[in-house]
Amino acid sequence: MKRYTIIVLLLLGAFVRLYAQTDRREVRQGNRNFRKEQFQQAEIGYKKGLIKDSLSVAANYNLGNTLYRMDNWQQADRFFATAIDSLANTPKGADAFFNAGDSFLKQRKWQEAVDSFKDCLRRNPSDMDAKSNLAYAQKMLQNEQQNQDQNQNQNQNNDQNQDQNNDNNQNQDKDQNQDQNQDNKDNNQDNKDNNQDKDNNQDQNKDQNRNNDQDQDQNNQPQGGQQPKISPEAAQQMLQAIQDQEKETQDKVNKEKALQARSKKKEKNW
Repeated sequence: MKRYTIIVLLLLGAFVRLYAQTDRREVRQGNRNFRKEQFQQAEIGYKKGLIKDSLSVAANYNLGNTLYRMDNWQQADRFFATAIDSLANTPKGADAFFNAGDSFLKQRKWQEAVDSFKDCLRRNPSDMDAKSNLAYAQKMLQNEQQNQDQNQNQNQNNDQNQDQNNDNNQNQDKDQNQDQNQDNKDNNQDNKDNNQDKDNNQDQNKDQNRNNDQDQDQNNQPQGGQQPKISPEAAQQMLQAIQDQEKETQDKVNKEKALQARSKKKEKNW
């Protein structure tokens, strides 16, 4: 910050000689406020001077320095640029490029800072501060470009991975669908086989039942054409039943004969 203060003091005398039209009361008042670090009052003074002379190199340059000290770097760039147009080919051109480069560093505008410090060194090759700031700006620019390349490569890799994942997912879905279709086909075939087995079992059961009925009929029929054997007790009961029936029949016949005889006898008495 000391460099900016010295430049302002030196420029005050230089511009009195080179640019007498800028030696206005407002610019002088701004310079006094700047030395006191009353930057807002200095800003007002320089802007009043620009109202009277918009091309005032002292007002533009010193206003740029004032805005820089107020951390208003973007507006400072505009006034530095106007001053550089007039100072580029003067001994003070190196300082104008240096201050512009320093403002670009604050804004992390590495490429613009590199260009400004190079312009400063072309006019003052022995400026060690400019060399140091140039090296710093070049390093930061290199890092930024590397980061951009890495981010770009990372994005490309992410896109490729995303495409690969999409392809894998599609292939996986296709394989799953094929497996599902095959499973459904196998299940249908199993169901068909089960139904066929069920029908075969039903047919076998029908045949078995039919055979069982036939076997039952055969079992109920006498084997070898022979009559079934009767136990002695059953034979005796059957014989006794026959005898009882014959006796009952014989008794009935005898009763009828006796009745007829009585009838004949009665008729005979008469």
